[in-house]
Amino acid sequence: MKIKTLLIIAIFSIGNNIYSQFGKEAKADKKYDNYAYIDAIKIYEKVAEKGHKSISLFEKLGDAYYFNGEYDKAEKWYSQLFAMPEAADAAPEYYFRYAQSLKSVGNYAKADEYLTKFFQKTNNPTGAELVNQKDYLAELQKDSDRYKVENAGDINTEYSDYGSMFKGGDVIFTSARKSKDVFQRKHSWTGQNFTRLFTAKAAEDGKLSEAKEFSKDLDSKFHEATPVFSKDGNTVYFTRNNYNEGKKRKSDDKVTKLKIYKATLKDGKWQDVKELPFNNDNYSVAHPALSADGKTLYFSSDMPGTLGQSDIFRVAINEDGSFGAPENLGEKINSPMRETFPYLDDKNVLYFSSDDHLGVGGLDVFESKMNKDGSFTSIKNVGAPVNSPKDDFGYIVNTQTHIGYFTSNRDGGAGSDDIYKFKESICLQIIKGKVTDISSLQPLASAKVILMNANMEVIKTIDADASGNFVFEEGIECDKKYYIRAGYPDYETKEIGVATPLSSGETRADIALVKKAPPIVVGTDLAKVLDLGIILFDLDKWNIRPDAAVELEKVIAVMKEYPKMKVDIRAHTDSRATAKYNMKLSTNRAKSTLEYMVKNGIDRSRLTSKGYGESQLLNRCKDGVKCSEEEHQKNRRSEFIVISME
Repeated sequence: MKIKTLLIIAIFSIGNNIYSQFGKEAKADKKYDNYAYIDAIKIYEKVAEKGHKSISLFEKLGDAYYFNGEYDKAEKWYSQLFAMPEAADAAPEYYFRYAQSLKSVGNYAKADEYLTKFFQKTNNPTGAELVNQKDYLAELQKDSDRYKVENAGDINTEYSDYGSMFKGGDVIFTSARKSKDVFQRKHSWTGQNFTRLFTAKAAEDGKLSEAKEFSKDLDSKFHEATPVFSKDGNTVYFTRNNYNEGKKRKSDDKVTKLKIYKATLKDGKWQDVKELPFNNDNYSVAHPALSADGKTLYFSSDMPGTLGQSDIFRVAINEDGSFGAPENLGEKINSPMRETFPYLDDKNVLYFSSDDHLGVGGLDVFESKMNKDGSFTSIKNVGAPVNSPKDDFGYIVNTQTHIGYFTSNRDGGAGSDDIYKFKESICLQIIKGKVTDISSLQPLASAKVILMNANMEVIKTIDADASGNFVFEEGIECDKKYYIRAGYPDYETKEIGVATPLSSGETRADIALVKKAPPIVVGTDLAKVLDLGIILFDLDKWNIRPDAAVELEKVIAVMKEYPKMKVDIRAHTDSRATAKYNMKLSTNRAKSTLEYMVKNGIDRSRLTSKGYGESQLLNRCKDGVKCSEEEHQKNRRSEFIVISME
C-alpha cells in the first residue's frame, strides 16, 4: 500500500454510477466505489474471463490495478478498453493512464501516441514538450552515471515500505509490515496492514538495518506516514488519515481525507498531537517537508487553488508557531496532473514526484532550484536509474555525503514498495574567466558577471576582481550548456555560451567588451563615433578610392538608421602646399564625398559640405615648422558633423 496512492484516492472519488448489466459486476462496483480494490479485482476478472465486455468493466479493472501501482496489469485491461471502438469517447484521463501503463511495459512509442491524444483532448502544456523533445527518453538516460542505486538493506519486506526521512543518524520510514500488536487492522483497498512509522540505523555507506517501530505515541487505528522533523528533533510533522482524539471524520462525499499533524517531544514522549490549521475535511493535505531554516513547510494537496489533481504548496511557519496562508508553487512546478512528495535540501533544491511532464513512467522524481526571491528554476527530471517505468517518489539526499534514499515499486523489489539508497556522483566543474577591453586588453575591474543555465535563468551574479577575473564554483554541472553575461559601465554588455565537458575540471570563459559609442547628438563627429579610418585620396586628386568608400559606407549606414539626421561634411589638409591650393583641394574633396553619399542613397537635402584647407590644424605643424609624416597626417582628416536630428 502506498500513501502516495491513497492521496489520489482521497482526492478523487473514482466510483461512478454507470449501470451494470451483470450481478457480479454490480457487486464489484460497490466494492470499487468503497475503494476495496483487492476484492473488486477478483470479481471483475471473473466477469471478464467469461467473455463479458464493457467500457465500464475494462475501465474499472484497469483503474483497480493502476491505483495500486500495478501498471503492467493495468496495461492489459486498458488495452482491451481501447480495443473497443466506443473507447474513442473515453474520458481523457484514461488516455493518460493507458499511456503511463504502456511506459511500465516499455512500449514508449505507443505511450507517446496516447499521451499526444491526451494532450490534444486537454490542452495539457506537456504536449508541447513531447512534440519538441521526441528524444526525451535518451536525454533521461544521459545522466545515468550520476547515481549508483541499490536496495537500501534488510529493512525492506514483502509489504509496502516507503517515504523515508532523516532524523539525526537514523532514517524514519513508513511501512505496512506487521507490528507486535495482537490485532492490526487491514486496509480493504490493498489487503495490507495500515501503515506505521519505523526507524532504522544508517551505516556509513547508507545501508539501513535494525528496523523497529518508531513510537507508539503517534499510532492511531489508521495510517501514519511521511514524517519530517525540525532541526532539533523535537517537533514532527506527519501524514495521517482524518482521525484524531478517537474520531474518524469524512468529507461531504464520504471520503476519509488525509491531514498533516504536528507533535512535540516532551520527556521522551511525543505529545500534543494536533492537526494543522489549514487542514480541511473536504480536501487532503499530505507529505510534509521543511526548509533548511525550518521557517517554511512544503506539502501536497488538492485544496482550493490547486492547478491539477494534486499540487505542491508551501506555508510560512511564524515565530510564535502559527502558520501563514498556504501558497501554491505555481505552474513552473505544478501541472494538470499529480505533484507530490516534496523535499527541500539544505541548498534549496526542491525534489518532488510527478506523473506529468516528460518522464520514464509512473511517478518520476524531478528537481528545481529555488532562487533567492523564492521563485523556482525550470524543473528537471533526475533521469535514470532513480526513475524507472514504475512509481519513483520520496526522494531525499544528504548534500554532505551525497547519499540519499527514494521509494520505488520497480521490478525486483522485496515488496510492493521498497526503499532504495543511492550515492550521487558529483561532477565538480568550475568556470573561470577574465573581463577585458577588446581594444586595449586591459582588465575591467569589478565588472558584473552573471551565470545562467540553458533556459536563461540566473544561477548566480558576481563581481570580477581588480584584475577582471571571475570564478563560478557552485551549481555547475558536467555536460551542460550555460551562458555568461558580462557588463561594465560605458561598455556594451556581452553574452557568451559555455559548454562544460563530461568530466570534472575547469572551463575557461574569457569575455572582451566593446566600449559604447557616445550618444549621437547635434555637434557629434561621426568620424569619431564610428572610429573611421582616414578618408584617403590620391595625390592632388579628390575622386573616392575603394578604401575610402568602405569608411564612407559606415556613415551612410548610420544616416539610414537615423532618417532625420543632417550632416555637414568637412575636409581638412595639412600645411604643405599653399593655403589657396589646400582650400581648393579640400573643397573639392568635401564635394566629392557628398556626391558619393548622394549616389549611395542619402538625400542631398540632408548633406552640406565645406573645405577648410589648412585653416584648422590640430597641432603645431603650420608653414615653416618641420614635422614628421605622422604629425602631418593628423591634420589630413574628414569630419562628419551632425547639424540636426530632426
